[in-house]
Amino acid sequence: MTKLPVMNDTKWDELRLAMHELDTLSPRWRTKDAENGYVSEWDGEWFYHFRADGYATIEWVELETPDEARRQAVRAVLKRVHVPGEETAEGFRVFGYVDSGQPVDWL
Repeated sequence: MTKLPVMNDTKWDELRLAMHELDTLSPRWRTKDAENGYVSEWDGEWFYHFRADGYATIEWVELETPDEARRQAVRAVLKRVHVPGEETAEGFRVFGYVDSGQPVDWL
């Protein structure tokens, strides 16, 4: 199945900066690579680490929100930034690519 991009560098940067600005409420994140399926280790540094290898192959990024204060703060930012994704039991998943024909919700 063909994967279609639903994010661009501008939107990834907008997400990155918004998460960085949450300061102590900033979530940890991990990414899945669309080309090789690799899922990264959890990381909490948004300003440099998140953009270190570019955004071109990010299939998704998971955001970990272990407490309600962090979940509410992250949810508010995601709604403001308006990105494709879903809420999960652990937090949120923002999509960089989706399968052709897959419906996508926007946070």
